[in-house]
Amino acid sequence: MTPTDARYLDPHQARQRAPTPYEDLLGDAIERAFGSGVTELPDLVARLNATGPACENGAPWTEASFAALMARLAD
Repeated sequence: MTPTDARYLDPHQARQRAPTPYEDLLGDAIERAFGSGVTELPDLVARLNATGPACENGAPWTEASFAALMARLAD
């Protein structure tokens, strides 16, 4: 494997900063939801509302709030 090939093995190569503790908790919750078979946004939002974490502002999740946070984190 060449050094150029090795950079494609880093799952965080596009990361601009380390995730916050909240982002880590949210990522873990999303992974658990996917692992249990959740595949649709309404079901994911329902799972997050049932198990947490809540939205950053403490409000229940909506499809719009989830999409907005994912868009912000993607920047």
